[in-house]
Amino acid sequence: MTTEATLPSTSASPTARQVWTRARGIVLALVLLLVAAVAIAAIRSTERHGGLDPRSADPYGSRAVAELLADRGVDTRVVTTLDQARAAAGPDTTLLIAVPDLLTHRQQARLHSATADSDGRTLLVAPGSWSVERLAPGVVADPATSLDSTLSPVCALPAAQRAGTADTGGIRYTVTHPGYDECYPSERLPTLVRVPAASGDGDTVVLGAPDILYNDTLDEQGNASLALQLLGSRPHLVWYLPSLSDPSATDPDEEKGFLDLLPSGWLWGTLQLFFAAALAALWRARRLGPLVPEKLPVAIRASETVEGRARLYRKANARDRAATALRSTTRTRLAPLVGVPVTQAHAPEALLPALSAHLHRDGDGQPLHSLLFGPPPGDDAALVSLADQLDALEREVRRP
Repeated sequence: MTTEATLPSTSASPTARQVWTRARGIVLALVLLLVAAVAIAAIRSTERHGGLDPRSADPYGSRAVAELLADRGVDTRVVTTLDQARAAAGPDTTLLIAVPDLLTHRQQARLHSATADSDGRTLLVAPGSWSVERLAPGVVADPATSLDSTLSPVCALPAAQRAGTADTGGIRYTVTHPGYDECYPSERLPTLVRVPAASGDGDTVVLGAPDILYNDTLDEQGNASLALQLLGSRPHLVWYLPSLSDPSATDPDEEKGFLDLLPSGWLWGTLQLFFAAALAALWRARRLGPLVPEKLPVAIRASETVEGRARLYRKANARDRAATALRSTTRTRLAPLVGVPVTQAHAPEALLPALSAHLHRDGDGQPLHSLLFGPPPGDDAALVSLADQLDALEREVRRP
């Protein structure tokens, strides 16, 4: 039993040229982004150090204070791992932690246990609420920062009194334990706190802003004096620059998924967007009553619809689909004329014998089969010829 021929589905598929035409804008944008990224990386490849680095001569580097300390016999060594920082803690060493908030809670606990009884000095540069309570117990970061950058010492700490005003305005702290030195207050909250060790000569200094360590502000106010006194109390200075690539930053016992790495604000924001989208969808999909039929403002002629669809077929080179539409419609119209049910109009074994008998043609039905169920035309001329032949066949059947 024969069935209707299966037509290829590739005629309406975009060609390689069409795909390139549509995608070349995106490809060009990606190429430009790649070139820009390579150019930026090449330009910045000569930068060896970043901010608060004692090897950097940039405005926000700290090379100037390191050289001044060297002139006074204090050697400076840079470390980037927690193990190096813990090993360097000692009575003759000042350990400066450049960005304490980069440390995980586990790293903070390990670092505090190494420095608590070392009899050395630990200097925390602008620690926030994430780190200050673990590295300097009894000190809490205030959420409101200082409005003024330059502040007066207003405390009995000798280093602060000798330095005078300095650019310490930044994070403010609340001290919960007595006996701590509270200096450079801003609205009664200090921006520099000295926490003496429970035993021995060690201490921890909490500095609310890094400005006194920067190259471009070291010569302003009493910044240089305060920085040299805080960092030069021991013969050795270890400058700890925490790094995200430090192996100690990863807890092998704690596996985090993708959602755990996202800040909580992103998750709440996504949830709010979801609810907003759901409400918008409900608002747009609401029904105020039954649907009311409405007449179209203009009447579109059937010929215009046919011409429009024909142009779409031609633009897509869909001769097979056009031929299928022509043949299917012709078979549907011819079947009732020759006594065949419409449900069997597309079955060659039912339509062709009845059509041949009506036309008094040869019984093999081969020309009719080729006309009504044949392969798709190879070009536009063959498609036009097929349409003419189908039209002629229908006129012949309708002829009394």
